[in-house]
Amino acid sequence: MVSTHTDAKARCFLFFTVHGSGEPFRKPLRLKLLWSTPLRVNANLATMVSYGNLIISVIIPIWLLVLVHCVSTEWVNHGGDISNRRFATNEYLINPSTVRNLRLRWKFFTGRDISATPAVADGVVYFPSWNGFLYAVNAFTGALIWQQNLGQLTGLPGTGVSVNVSVSRATPVVTRDLLIVGIYGPAVVIAVRRVSGQLLWLTTIDPRPLALITASGTVYSRGFYVGVSSLEETLPAAKCCTFRGSLVKLDTRTGAIQWQTFTVPDNHGQLGGYSGAAIWGSSPAIDVSRGFIYAATGNLYTAPPEVTECQEKQNNQTTKPTKPDQCTGPDVRFNSIIAFDMNTGRVVWSQQLGGYDIFYFACLIPNNPDCPPGPNVDADFGEAPMLLTIKSNRKLRDVVVAVQKSGFAWALDRDNGEIVWFKLAGPGSNEGGGIWGAATDGRRVYTNIANGDHLPFRLAPSNQTTTAGGWVALDANTGQILWTTANPSNDSAEGPVSVTRGVVFAGSVAANGPLYAMDARTGSVLWSYNTGATIYGGVSASYGCIYVGHGYTVGLGIFHAWTPGNYLFAFCIV
Repeated sequence: MVSTHTDAKARCFLFFTVHGSGEPFRKPLRLKLLWSTPLRVNANLATMVSYGNLIISVIIPIWLLVLVHCVSTEWVNHGGDISNRRFATNEYLINPSTVRNLRLRWKFFTGRDISATPAVADGVVYFPSWNGFLYAVNAFTGALIWQQNLGQLTGLPGTGVSVNVSVSRATPVVTRDLLIVGIYGPAVVIAVRRVSGQLLWLTTIDPRPLALITASGTVYSRGFYVGVSSLEETLPAAKCCTFRGSLVKLDTRTGAIQWQTFTVPDNHGQLGGYSGAAIWGSSPAIDVSRGFIYAATGNLYTAPPEVTECQEKQNNQTTKPTKPDQCTGPDVRFNSIIAFDMNTGRVVWSQQLGGYDIFYFACLIPNNPDCPPGPNVDADFGEAPMLLTIKSNRKLRDVVVAVQKSGFAWALDRDNGEIVWFKLAGPGSNEGGGIWGAATDGRRVYTNIANGDHLPFRLAPSNQTTTAGGWVALDANTGQILWTTANPSNDSAEGPVSVTRGVVFAGSVAANGPLYAMDARTGSVLWSYNTGATIYGGVSASYGCIYVGHGYTVGLGIFHAWTPGNYLFAFCIV
């Protein structure tokens, strides 16, 4: 038996429940309706040809025949899909005309912060909380489907950073009947069943005690790709550091490591060599036609003495952001955008951007003699590149785009890493600049500028100045700044941005937790809602709804620890 219902005005999706010999399985299909009248319709399927993304006919027994198109609008990792664009491509209900009709549909209580962008697939929202649990929640009602305590599930010890339980801070990755999740220390990746949260496999990526997974991964075919990060840079100078960043490919069926490519030369576990260049933000982007996967790296933690001596000699020289550091070799891939071969992990090309950058937390102490010589502009890439195709010199050109904590946005040729354009989008700081994830709809590139140091930030096109953070739109073809919107709450803007058709979503770290929807064309604020606690994570959009968590108290004893939160929110068009 098949039963259905749909709301043509607000949802454009269809539920069907199939009853057989086993338990009923309930699945929503996303529908693009070919009429615009705001009807609430109850219908029966006349036929169902197959299961999945298809075109079907629905006969409405109320004077009307309607053809509907089933399309999947899912948000399956931090970047939304394998292109890492944070763009809800098939979300037709949310647009500049309708966004003011967003209303709170439900909120789900966890009792601790939620800073990961929620994943949404097949009518279920998946997300971790800083309470140590992983959740699956009904996307339309907020009802709990299952929850798993990660410590009990895996037997792993507590993270020991900000919380003493095993946690994940990254968006779970949805693939077939699996969720793949990175653990925030130790550097472990697990796979669980989507239907129950049952553990299927567990793989240790890096055995170092302070190694961890902060990034969400990306799946293509049966490969799971994810970057590895670390908190070794929090150690005292005498103990820092041996960690090396890497990108890893796992078999989704077994968790077996298929390849692991490091970002700096081998230090053989000894202090005094190269360390750092973590891959710590966003989710890598995959170009299937080229067979490339793109990721980006952070700063060095340490370098050999000859490198620091070289830099000391150049200390008073100004380095252009387009000029690679002259004191390190080409195989030292810090602050870099890198193209890897998907099958082998071989580095196809690497472009180091922003100059010399060696940093560990001891450098936050003024005049610390243990800190390497400067200047040390924080030019981490705290996000992976996005895939898009632009028009350059009257020709179409495939590029990757990413924004650094220094505030620079970069577009590079996908084939060879050549710089196509770059632009200073706003002031940089240790908190960013751009951080955790830009977005693009193909016409414009949207980024946050955290402005954690509250530097003067000139807005476009008004030419006014703010010391708050904000959001910037750049022309995807040229990098020209089209608009800048200052954070209305007069605070920094730390979380990633997301875009639907014509609407950009972003949150503020202010204590009342404002969430904003901006016109993608002009930057004007069209809608806002105060969630009651800092928003540090990002928005996912699906089925005419947006989903976001709040709360962020992970300061690592050094950075800001903002207001704690308790809820995941769902706002839907009504």
